[in-house]
Amino acid sequence: MSDIVLIGGGVIGLSIAYELATHGASVRVLDQSQLGQESSWAGAGMITPANPEHAPSPEIRLRGESFVRWPDWAARLREETGIDTGFACCGGIGFAPYHSKVEATALAKKLRNEGVRAERLDSPQLRNLEPHLNPAFSDPIYLPDYCQVRNPRLLKALLAACAARGVKLSPGMPAIGFEQQAGRVTAIRTPTEVISAGQFVVCSGAWSQTVLAQAGCQISVEPVHGQIVLLDMLPLPTRRIIEVGSRYIVPRADGHLLVGSTEESIGFNKRNTAEAVAELIRFGCELIPSLKSARLERCWSGLRPGSPNGLPHLGRVPAIDNLFVAAGHFRAGLMLSPITAVLLRQLLLGETPTICLDDFEPHR
Repeated sequence: MSDIVLIGGGVIGLSIAYELATHGASVRVLDQSQLGQESSWAGAGMITPANPEHAPSPEIRLRGESFVRWPDWAARLREETGIDTGFACCGGIGFAPYHSKVEATALAKKLRNEGVRAERLDSPQLRNLEPHLNPAFSDPIYLPDYCQVRNPRLLKALLAACAARGVKLSPGMPAIGFEQQAGRVTAIRTPTEVISAGQFVVCSGAWSQTVLAQAGCQISVEPVHGQIVLLDMLPLPTRRIIEVGSRYIVPRADGHLLVGSTEESIGFNKRNTAEAVAELIRFGCELIPSLKSARLERCWSGLRPGSPNGLPHLGRVPAIDNLFVAAGHFRAGLMLSPITAVLLRQLLLGETPTICLDDFEPHR
């Protein structure tokens, strides 16, 4: 019998499993399909800069605590597995959605007050940094500490690290029910096994609400459909992440560029649509006109786990002593995976969490 069973094998579940295993826990990870193949794989791997020492809110503190852990997290995985996750500080250029100088100035000041390096650029400075950008896009903010990671490589490294540390990985094994006694979960039912453990964690992404409902628990996590386009172009027209509001271009060193992303509330539907793909390509070519000659390689979509206030659910489920949840990270699951792993490890092993989790409790 494992000490802890995790229900969900995306970047959150695998990160928690890896962190627990490094501290001696016996862990099993269940997933209804293939491990690491849902929104964790589908994202763009953006690691936004944040500073925990100057965070004005619990959410930004959470981001800051994760951001400062990322270099060591990636280095540990590479050392243990030999897999390069592609973690790199590439820098980023951010534009206010409506190209507002006032809005951009206010945002840069806000970021600096939060301890993040943020510089306002004039047109000549922008042209010097990013000569291929459309000059119609103005009033940018330069974020030199913006980082990225390659999602598929990260998941491959996490899977290898978990396996090397004895984590039992069980793909294709959905949770179909919980057995409970005296305010505790005693086992979880799957189509082929009844699995007992001392503690359980639901980290099933967009499916977490459905899984927890089987235990009589209610949290608010809904799927948010996001579509992404992959282009291929060498030489790269930029080596920095470029953001305009919720849209972005993320360059990879191998000549690929990710253009994303949509936000659609259409349930558990992962289809790509001609309209959305065309709009993403239009956005990319408007931002960097030379992308008109890029090769369209492929497109895909994923289901992000959204919560009503945008904050993840982290903590113990009310009225059940040994059932925990880590879900609802929306677009920040990969970004927040190191700190989520640390916090859940602390909770499960009876330690004091690094961050007060009142704002993230499942029953909020």
